[in-house]
Amino acid sequence: MTYTEIIEHLYDLKNIEKVIFKEKKFGIVSNNSLGIYHKDLKLIAKDIGQDNELALQLFDSGIYEGRLLCSKMFKPKDVTEPLMEKWVKTFENWEICDSFSMGLFSKNKFAFTKILEWTERLSEFEKRAGFAIMASYCMADKTSENELFEQFFPIIKREASDERLYVKKAVNWALRNIGKRNIDLNREAIKVAYEILELENKSAKWIAKNALTELQKENIRMSDYPRAVYRNPIANNRCKK
Repeated sequence: MTYTEIIEHLYDLKNIEKVIFKEKKFGIVSNNSLGIYHKDLKLIAKDIGQDNELALQLFDSGIYEGRLLCSKMFKPKDVTEPLMEKWVKTFENWEICDSFSMGLFSKNKFAFTKILEWTERLSEFEKRAGFAIMASYCMADKTSENELFEQFFPIIKREASDERLYVKKAVNWALRNIGKRNIDLNREAIKVAYEILELENKSAKWIAKNALTELQKENIRMSDYPRAVYRNPIANNRCKK
């Protein structure tokens, strides 16, 4: 499909009622939105395939769904820092923030750098992007040792008092995902959650309680990254001692 054909197809799917529904149901406030569900955009992107040039054109169209398509069509390895900075400054809700952060940013070589930088940002969705990358990076990077992810705990504790809804939810998300990476990080994440629970802050207490509810489940679904270590029976036995 050409750029013109994609835009025409998006307008064919236009539904203002869905714009209103997404705002009321999911808090997705977006400018220049046509009202197309994320699941439908995923099908369109799958049909078109990855195409950096088309993706950039769609982003620059200014159409909200065009920008969402960009996050699904651009090749993660080709993302540059200038592009990341250009895109992050346009994020206006959690949907587009998470689509870029999970689909592109967590899968390229600048992920770690942007986690450190963006979690200190003042803008709500730029800061959320930092934590959304952090949460996704825990599963996107299957080889790094625990020491890399342990560096995120002080950041989580530092920002746990941010009262803004979409920041605190992302902080909580990151803490839970680190705690589900492997058994050792699970124990460390639980410890950090109890430390956050001691903070005299409503947001911090919510983050901690919610994380502990999931991380302490008896049947929690947990990964075993880095697999070279956590698929080793000897290493697993050592971890359980």
